[in-house]
Amino acid sequence: MAKDAQVVDEVAAEALRQRYRVEREKRLRADGMDQYLELSAVFNDIDADPYAEPGFTRDAIVEDVEVVIVGGGFAGMLAGANLRKEGVDSIRIIDKAGDFGGTWYWNRYPGAACDVESYSYLPMLEETGYIPTEKYAKAPEIFAYCQLLARTFDLYRGAMFQTEVVAATWSAETQRWDITTTRGDRLAARFMVVAGGVLHKAKLPGIENIETFAGHRFHTSRWDYAYTGGSPSEPMDKLFDKRVGIIGTGATAIQAIPKLAEAAKELFVFQRTPSSVGVRNNKPTDPQWVTSLQPGWQQVRIDNFTALVIGDQPEVDLIQDGWGEMLFIDTRAPATNAQHEAELERIDFENMERVRTRIASIVKDPATAESLKPYYNQLCKRLCFHDEYLPSFNRPNVTLVDTDGRGVDRITASGVVVDDVEYPIDCLVYASGFEVMSDYTHRLGFDPIGRGGVALSEAWTDGPSTMYGVHTRGFPNLLMISTVQGGQALNFLHPISATARHVALVIASCEAQGIETIEPTVEAEREWFKVILTNLMHLGRYNEKCTPGYLNNEGGGDLRSARAAAYLGRPFEYIDILEKWRAGGTFEGLEVTRKV
Repeated sequence: MAKDAQVVDEVAAEALRQRYRVEREKRLRADGMDQYLELSAVFNDIDADPYAEPGFTRDAIVEDVEVVIVGGGFAGMLAGANLRKEGVDSIRIIDKAGDFGGTWYWNRYPGAACDVESYSYLPMLEETGYIPTEKYAKAPEIFAYCQLLARTFDLYRGAMFQTEVVAATWSAETQRWDITTTRGDRLAARFMVVAGGVLHKAKLPGIENIETFAGHRFHTSRWDYAYTGGSPSEPMDKLFDKRVGIIGTGATAIQAIPKLAEAAKELFVFQRTPSSVGVRNNKPTDPQWVTSLQPGWQQVRIDNFTALVIGDQPEVDLIQDGWGEMLFIDTRAPATNAQHEAELERIDFENMERVRTRIASIVKDPATAESLKPYYNQLCKRLCFHDEYLPSFNRPNVTLVDTDGRGVDRITASGVVVDDVEYPIDCLVYASGFEVMSDYTHRLGFDPIGRGGVALSEAWTDGPSTMYGVHTRGFPNLLMISTVQGGQALNFLHPISATARHVALVIASCEAQGIETIEPTVEAEREWFKVILTNLMHLGRYNEKCTPGYLNNEGGGDLRSARAAAYLGRPFEYIDILEKWRAGGTFEGLEVTRKV
């Protein structure tokens, strides 16, 4: 997909504008994000942890602790690691899962791998002394790395797995968070860090009669190897006589479908919106490259990746993969004039035209190839890169069922119905993703009660209100690591790492300076939302033309959902804001009380 000759003239551009508009409109739904369901709302068993120790029990813990971290994914682990580095030793980490890892604990579906190169994605590689075995590490290696990171920073000491927070209430009397759990634990924490993650609460499509399917079914984040056979690294040897259906063609499905295609007697892929799929070209790590690395190499590489994908066009491309081959445009700032706007549009059109040309060159059946072509602007959905996905549709046992943007019509006891045609299925796999824009407390699974007995959901009735996405008024000593008014980047771990470090340094500063409580002022929250809104408005013009998806709130949105948006300026700017605030040393924007 070289970016050389112009491939889209004005006539073609106008045709693409019209095609993009039509494809967007056919996918708009009045129910927006409400079209999705919780796993547990449909099947009592589908949300169960297939990897945890069955029948696990332990004694309840009653304890006074400095910091409770809710979430054992990378955000929570990095907060814990940085707290350890700062000498804060009294830490508890609570997670529903049976181990550390977050999304990499849950997502063990066949073919699961990181879509950002491992050297930039996996955090703290220099601190752990680990080098990934290949450019795009697969899920088992990433999960193992999570365990290594936890061991390196002694995070297993104080970890509370297979445990969920039931309630967290601020006590004005003790100046602590009183936290209770499903295991009967009662913790009194001076600080509570909520690291609930971005992609952790799985969802299902709200398809008519979804609950009536009598065959086997599961979500990709709860993969049932007992049924399929195999493992993340071994072929699924129990599907050879099975008709399998998979609903979804997003980033997860792109990775799982080739493995299902190899194993199943028949595979039906039900598609609402096709993904953009470029060349992956994974390869083993070069030992000579490893020996050439100098101290500080990883941060340089992380910064280089982010610069590439926000359109900075750095002089040197250290990453050299499909991300860099797409000539990215900066959607975070408005075009300076009509000519500039037209140039940005042309770049976008040509990038996507190359994607469509690649699909046509690989998929042999013209009708299938046409259905797999994405018609939307390049940043409307997360770009995918894979070398086996498109060839899977050349296999005789694989059928693409394109729903022309509507989604599946209904589900029966024995199959899936699209356009009044029923496709008999033995096993149905939901690659329907995760909640991203639902209410924060809903994703957390509990509703913190702050000062004066006010719940966070009540305080945020009109939408979230924070300072930097970290602090919120009325909830002393609560610190959040999330995309709700916080940092966001294509490489999630870039802003997450910076925010986790910020949170740890703030807590350590409070300890060093004898500070009892911190809480943002109303003015600080108002000023931060002005910043959020300014950047959101810049991106809005791009998103309003996008086909619906989780990145644009399924094409909907209002002021309340706007308040839940991430900081959509440059990721470097967000990180710089946090660093300058800390360098000021005055806790500007926070009301501070000190120990008597």
